[in-house]
Amino acid sequence: MSEELELRPDQWDALKALRAPAANPSRLNRFAVDSLVTLGFVALRGDSFALTPAGRKMLIRGSSQLLLDIAA
Repeated sequence: MSEELELRPDQWDALKALRAPAANPSRLNRFAVDSLVTLGFVALRGDSFALTPAGRKMLIRGSSQLLLDIAA
């Protein structure tokens, strides 16, 4: 995973929505989720999706980047 990778807003929204264990896959942007699966941030678990360790790392990295943007 590249530390310089920037996600689109719809990808961030899908990634944040998948933090909840009971995320409703029908309410997620399918294109965004498919791209996150391709990037290795989300995995298919039967009929649902789950964050991978790389996806959790991206969320943490993104959260700190948001804090830096707010502070600037």
